[in-house]
Amino acid sequence: MMVDNSSGFDVVVVGSGNAAMCASIAALGAGASVLVLEKADLSLAGGNSRYTAGAMRFAYEGSGDLLPLLEDQDDARLPLADFGAYPRSEFAADLRSFNHGQDLSAEQQVLVDESLPTMQWLAQHGVLFEPIYGRQSFEQDGRFVFWGGLTLAAAGEGPGLVDRELAVVHDLGGSIRYSSGVVDLIVSDGRVCGVVLESGEEVHAAAVVLACGGFEANADKRVEHLGQDWKVAKVRGTPHNTGIGLDLAYTQGAKRHGVYENCHATPMDLHMPDFANLDLPHLERKNYRKICYFLGIMLNNRGERFVDEGKDFRNYTYAQFGRAVLEQPGHRAWQLFDAKVAELLYEEYRFHDASFVESDTLEGLIAQLDDVDKGQASATVSAFNAAVDQETRFDPSIKDGKRAAGIQPPKSNWAQSLDTPPFRAFPVTGGITFTYGGLQVDEHGGVIRDDGSVIDGLHACGELVGGVFVGGYPGGSGLTSGAVFGRRAGLGAALGSRQNREAQA
Repeated sequence: MMVDNSSGFDVVVVGSGNAAMCASIAALGAGASVLVLEKADLSLAGGNSRYTAGAMRFAYEGSGDLLPLLEDQDDARLPLADFGAYPRSEFAADLRSFNHGQDLSAEQQVLVDESLPTMQWLAQHGVLFEPIYGRQSFEQDGRFVFWGGLTLAAAGEGPGLVDRELAVVHDLGGSIRYSSGVVDLIVSDGRVCGVVLESGEEVHAAAVVLACGGFEANADKRVEHLGQDWKVAKVRGTPHNTGIGLDLAYTQGAKRHGVYENCHATPMDLHMPDFANLDLPHLERKNYRKICYFLGIMLNNRGERFVDEGKDFRNYTYAQFGRAVLEQPGHRAWQLFDAKVAELLYEEYRFHDASFVESDTLEGLIAQLDDVDKGQASATVSAFNAAVDQETRFDPSIKDGKRAAGIQPPKSNWAQSLDTPPFRAFPVTGGITFTYGGLQVDEHGGVIRDDGSVIDGLHACGELVGGVFVGGYPGGSGLTSGAVFGRRAGLGAALGSRQNREAQA
């Protein structure tokens, strides 16, 4: 879509994922004119958000906070759903548990405090949600018991989220251009007042919001900040998040903020493409994830276990365990399961493209594990089976304390002997989702310089905001963070653009 920008826009938003859309909706709602610029073509628009399952973590006191957010208020399962509560104190504690002993950052406190109001704001615009029955609840005594504080996902998952948000942008009068990569900022009298496209075209605006992701798709930047192992990491999402937003902000003196040496990572199918399979429909791309390790064990090429697979609910461990897998010999591992948990494995383990080996015996299974020390693998499995607590009842809806003790590492919960054929093993590697290091922003999403001043006319949100995550990630927090800081940046950009135009009048 070609847009007449001779008079400029109030706000230009760079990127088209969840954070960018929330910034656009907020700016439009505040009366600003908005143009969204997306590097990808229409088929790949939506950034990393489109590759997600759409789950969003937020604080709530009970079902009374959840029901107004739902698309289907007449779902017959709702009276049978036990959503529990997830107060702000618990959300804060979950974030703090990854902070290496440090208290919440300012960004984390904002995420906690504004999570529910932001969800309510989205719902008011018609961006609605559905309970995650299949992945976040277990059926017990005829009820759906939700666990881990994560209960809702956008209707239609990631694609549904960004498509609905884009529809709201259009309904509010915003415009979007695809295949319009931004390569530079226009600066006049110290104020950012537009962008330059790859084509050389200039697009002028009173304020610019950078919402174009981190550097996870840039192998050189991954090695620079994360280490040599990350050169071979699979990229779960878009190939377009190469760090251009960071680079543009740095040219204006932006302060680096947050933990550049860490990232969100996930165990992924070893044989997936280097990027999420772009030939598959968006809803199918998530099937390369392999995050049911808590129901079995993981072995590296030495035939050894290397993490406590039952340390916590998988929502709180998969981002760290993806990194742990990538840092094993050969950047790989195997996930082993028996038939007792087959029905509990998520759909990605039954996906037509899933890689696995199978046998009716453990010996036959281990014999098929490529590049693995078979003798040590057999010894590890035998030792694990012997260490399992056979008295405690297995219960995947709680941290059940069913341990495998006296071995290193132990398995703290959900430990069951591998003893029921057929046995399956899935080869996995580490897949990177997004990076934690970014920029520091103020309460209006304004980008802060090293000297503490704010770069006039420049705002940022989404993965570009540093300080939100430190050593790990409670599942579902990323999309919520994008929405919270996107809303802030959009409102700030609209306010700044209005003040700038009033000053020029």
